[in-house]
Amino acid sequence: MHGTATTGAVWSGVRAALAGREVHAPDRPSTGELAAEIAALAPSVAGRVLGGVSGGATLGLAMLAAGVPMAAAVLHEPAVGSLVPGLLTPMAEAFASGGVTAFGQRLYGPCWRPGHAPADIAMVERDLEMFLGFEPGSPPVGAPPVLITVGAQSPPVRHRAAAALRARFDLPVRVLPGCGHAVHLEAPELFAALLAETAAGLPH
Repeated sequence: MHGTATTGAVWSGVRAALAGREVHAPDRPSTGELAAEIAALAPSVAGRVLGGVSGGATLGLAMLAAGVPMAAAVLHEPAVGSLVPGLLTPMAEAFASGGVTAFGQRLYGPCWRPGHAPADIAMVERDLEMFLGFEPGSPPVGAPPVLITVGAQSPPVRHRAAAALRARFDLPVRVLPGCGHAVHLEAPELFAALLAETAAGLPH
């Protein structure tokens, strides 16, 4: 599941590393409404391992809390709402001052390119507003296994966010070497291997 200022095409490196497996990388509708996003994306997630980065990981948390019947999830650096206030403030400021390009570069770093963004820039604005208002909810009883990941090269605030999810919801956290926020661009083979490892560990 892709995040803000990207489309499903951002997963090309991960998909290549998962060649031979069934992989879905849908373009999110970016409605700006969390319930509408969950409803639109739930069929793509049901029964599958969800891999999400950034906003896609945030939506993974929301789907988990909503009881979407996924098999498992690997969520890289989601938003955490009031658990870590101000986490998304630098990105909001970058968007206000420099639009989509400044936002994408601030969030994802030098691997991100303007061509990664959707053609409709209003989608980025709607996404940003939605994620700024996001609050994580408790996973339901019997929820599928979920792993929170954070890049070793990500700033300390991202590590605090992962730790906050572990403390609040008892979600396991793994630090991924050699990458920051944009793991799908910086280390696609690593993230693909983690998804494959997660799938292999599930009951058949």
